[in-house]
Amino acid sequence: MSEPVVVGQLGAVYGIKGWLKVNSFTDHPEGIFDYKPWLMKTGNSWREVQVAAWKRHGKGLICKLEHIEQREEAQLLTGNDIAVSAELFAPLPDDEFYWRDLIGCQVQNLQGYHLGQVSQLMETGSNDVLVVKANAKDAFGQRERLIPFVEDQVIKSVDIAKRIIEIDWDPSF
Repeated sequence: MSEPVVVGQLGAVYGIKGWLKVNSFTDHPEGIFDYKPWLMKTGNSWREVQVAAWKRHGKGLICKLEHIEQREEAQLLTGNDIAVSAELFAPLPDDEFYWRDLIGCQVQNLQGYHLGQVSQLMETGSNDVLVVKANAKDAFGQRERLIPFVEDQVIKSVDIAKRIIEIDWDPSF
């Protein structure tokens, strides 16, 4: 089994019967409940957790996990990541990528200048942005760059197998 993918996080306790707030990282917040089972890390291993019930509450979501009946039990789970098996995600066409596939890729420009490695992605109003970190400051004094993920214009190629993203980008930016 591949490393589980984090899709959300348990928030604060809600009420006295073991309900918890849910911070969903999925495109459609309710979509987090379509993934079964949830996985939570205990020590160094993942364990399965089943959702007994969930509902919208105000602008957020809350859930009740199986075998969690009291506020004190739920309190122990606040802040835990909610993960699911990567195998639950549908395969994508060759020209599309999950963000998790881009994390860790090396980034270089068309001239072969190595800018660093993708540490995370950010969603902005207009386009996604790669956060590229170098191990140390480079010749231009940069340690981190924010590079727009604009295909054809900035992103020239993505080779997931080789873990390389080639971009049209001036390293002095």
